[in-house]
Amino acid sequence: MKVNSRRNFLIKAAATAGLVFCGCGLPGAAHAQPGTVRPNAGGAARRPVMVNGKRVKTIDVHSHCLFHEAANLMGEAGAKALAPPINNSAEAWLVVEERIAAMDRQAIDLEVLSINPFWYKSDRDLGEKIVSIQNEKLAELVASKPDRFAAFASLTMQDPALAVKQLETAMKKQGLKGAAIGDQVAGDEFSNPKFDPIWAKAEELGAVLFIHPQGVPELDKRLKGNGWLSNTVGNPLATTIALQHLIFDGSFDKFPGLKVLAAHGGGYLGSYAPRSDHACFVAPSFCDPNIGLKKKPTEYLNQIFFDSLIFTPEALRHLVAQVGSSQIMLGSDYPYQWELHPVDHVFATKTLSPAQTAAILGGNAARILGLKA
Repeated sequence: MKVNSRRNFLIKAAATAGLVFCGCGLPGAAHAQPGTVRPNAGGAARRPVMVNGKRVKTIDVHSHCLFHEAANLMGEAGAKALAPPINNSAEAWLVVEERIAAMDRQAIDLEVLSINPFWYKSDRDLGEKIVSIQNEKLAELVASKPDRFAAFASLTMQDPALAVKQLETAMKKQGLKGAAIGDQVAGDEFSNPKFDPIWAKAEELGAVLFIHPQGVPELDKRLKGNGWLSNTVGNPLATTIALQHLIFDGSFDKFPGLKVLAAHGGGYLGSYAPRSDHACFVAPSFCDPNIGLKKKPTEYLNQIFFDSLIFTPEALRHLVAQVGSSQIMLGSDYPYQWELHPVDHVFATKTLSPAQTAAILGGNAARILGLKA
């Protein structure tokens, strides 16, 4: 069956079944049950969202924005590259009222904004300027609309000492909730001891570190071709590698109170985590005898947080079974159109109890980020 004819078949089948698909070429989540999210006359979802007859504050911990003032420091070509030719990428250049309207359509009460790192390979001074502008802009936005926005700070990770100062300023003076970081810094894994001062400061401050992948550039040759594999395969893989290093190199033992939030459901780790428990028994020569983990590798997943951006009810059911519903928060990746109905995705997961549903929609984020529920 040809792709276009198969897509038309799926759309017709969905209409027959009463489902609605996202306009991205692949099936999306069904809309929420009637009465859960009531649409306005113009088609936008009207808040509030109700679970078991009770009001739930929905908090999207995975949403993005960009600021021209910071991007322009990368030069014209660099700034242009930050908004690639993908659906809705221009909306990353935040226009507040337009973003709030989009949130209302998604039944999102509050977005936690973050900026994907594009400055890690820049020199230290340029990175500092970019981060300073972004954190000031994010702080201004949050202060102006505290009922609709929170934010993760940016950090100049190529200079850990500077990143520590930026994180402290972000948490203590700018009202931000932690920091968004990549999956490595110019080839250095986060488990490298040079980053330990950042993890120590984050643990001290109770800051959440949101790991958002940047792909696996060393695999670019293999990932060329149809399907945007550098993203669809590369991004989840990058997150998986970052988390595995933090586990196996002992970072979570050194900083047991560290709050790490992993994008895209933590990549592939939650789907095949038990293999990690066998590696050092099967091939002990590949494991450092000087690193004695305090727990089984899979047990560290229960102290990591994950967003819900994994598309299907079955995938969410499995992640809950692996890590617990207390570790999962709502995520959309907006404005990038991976999941246009993130609230519906959670409601469509029928294995969740009302309490679990409410926790994932917003309760967990409110608790971990110190937000009003």
